[in-house]
Amino acid sequence: MKKPFVTKEMIEEIIKTYPTPFHIYDEKGIRENAKALKEAFAWNKGYKEYFAVKATPNPFLIQILREYGCGCDCSSLTELMLSDALDIRGEDIMFSSNDTPAEEFAYAAKLGAIINLDDFTHIDFLEKTLGYIPKTISCRYNPGGYFSIANSIMDNPGDAKYGFTTEQIFEGFKVLKEKGAENFGIHAFLASNTVTNEYYPVLAKSLFELAVKLQKETGAHISFINLSGGIGIPYKPEDAPNDIREIGEGVRKVYEEILVPAGMGDVAIYTELGRFMMAPYGHLVTRAIHEKHTYKEYIGVDACAVNLMRPAMYGAYHHITVLGKEDAPCDYKYDIAGALCENNDKFAIDRMLPRIEKGDYLVVHDTGAHGFSMGYNYNGKLKSAELLLKEDGGVQLIRRAETPKDYFATFDCFPVYEKMKL
Repeated sequence: MKKPFVTKEMIEEIIKTYPTPFHIYDEKGIRENAKALKEAFAWNKGYKEYFAVKATPNPFLIQILREYGCGCDCSSLTELMLSDALDIRGEDIMFSSNDTPAEEFAYAAKLGAIINLDDFTHIDFLEKTLGYIPKTISCRYNPGGYFSIANSIMDNPGDAKYGFTTEQIFEGFKVLKEKGAENFGIHAFLASNTVTNEYYPVLAKSLFELAVKLQKETGAHISFINLSGGIGIPYKPEDAPNDIREIGEGVRKVYEEILVPAGMGDVAIYTELGRFMMAPYGHLVTRAIHEKHTYKEYIGVDACAVNLMRPAMYGAYHHITVLGKEDAPCDYKYDIAGALCENNDKFAIDRMLPRIEKGDYLVVHDTGAHGFSMGYNYNGKLKSAELLLKEDGGVQLIRRAETPKDYFATFDCFPVYEKMKL
C-alpha cells in the first residue's frame, strides 16, 4: 500500500494559503534518495549524477540535489539558462539534446557544458556552428534491435529516434579525434522506467564492452560512460522498488570484470536520472468538486491533464489516496476526471476507491517527475503552484500558480490587450 507523505490535517492547513490543485514535494525523501544514490556509486572516483532537468525544472529542487554533488542534464536553451542562473556551468552540465538548433549548441559551448551528440551528422554541424570541436565530447549510442534482460524484452531502441548506430559511433570517434577531440564519452538510454535491479548492470556491460573496442580500434581516450536514465519507480502498490545500492554494486562488478583488465579503470561513471530522483517525492493534491452518475460513476476534481498529463498521454497508472480514508474499504468503482474537453482527461479509470464525497482531498502519487513539467494550457487552464514540504514540517512556495495575466502575456502585441484588465 502506498502511503502519502501528507495527511488530511496537513492539507487542510496548507489550503488556507495555497488552494488546490498543487504539486507538493517531500524534501526529506529527496535528500535521503540523493544520499543513497551517491553512496551506491561511491566506489567510482569520477562518478557524477546529472539530474534530468526536464523531469522537474524547479531551481529550489535542483539546489537541494546540488548539495549531493549533482549536476544538470539539459536538453534545451531554457534548461541551460536555468542551470546558468544557478551558477551551474562547465562540466557540471551535460547537454543531451536532439534535432538541436545551432544557437543551443553555441550557448552550451559558451557555458563549457559537455556536449553529447545525438547523430553522426551533428559532428559537422557542431564544427560549423562553433568553428571547432570541443576537446571533451560525448556521443549517444543506439545499438538498434530490442533491448532485453534474460528473455524479457525491456524496450525497442531500434524504433527510437536517438543515437549513433554501431558503425557510426566507430567512425564518429575517428572523425572527432581527427578534428581535435581528446576526451570521449559514451551515452546510451535503452529502456525507460525499468523496475529491475538488472537494467543498469546489463546496460553497463554492453557499454563497457563497446568502450574497450572503441578505444582499441580508434585510439580515442574514453574518460566517461554515461548510463543515462531508465531506472524506474514502482507506480503500482504491488510493484517492488529498485534497490539503488544493489544496482551500484552490479555496475561495479562488470566494471571490474571488463574495464579494469583493459587498463580503463579510470573511466568515470555518469548517470542522468530524473524519475528515480524525484517522482516518488511528489504528489498532485486535488479536491473532489463534482460527482456524475451516468453509464459510469465519475468524480470530477479541480485538477486536470494540464496538471498531470501522463495518464491521458500514455494511459499511465498513478496511485490515488483519498485523504482521511486511507483505511476505508475500496468498494466503489470510479473514473476520476478533470475538466478538459477531452475524454482522456482522467487520472484513473474503473479504479476501486473508498466512497468519495464532494470536498474530499485526493493525492495522486508519484508526480514528482514529468508531472508539473509536462503541463500545458489547453482550454485556457492554468498551471498550478509547486510547494515544498520542508524537513521541519513547514511548507514553502517554490513556484506560484499561473494567473490569467501569465496566460495572456504573449498577446501584448494584440491591439486590445489593455482592455483585458489584467
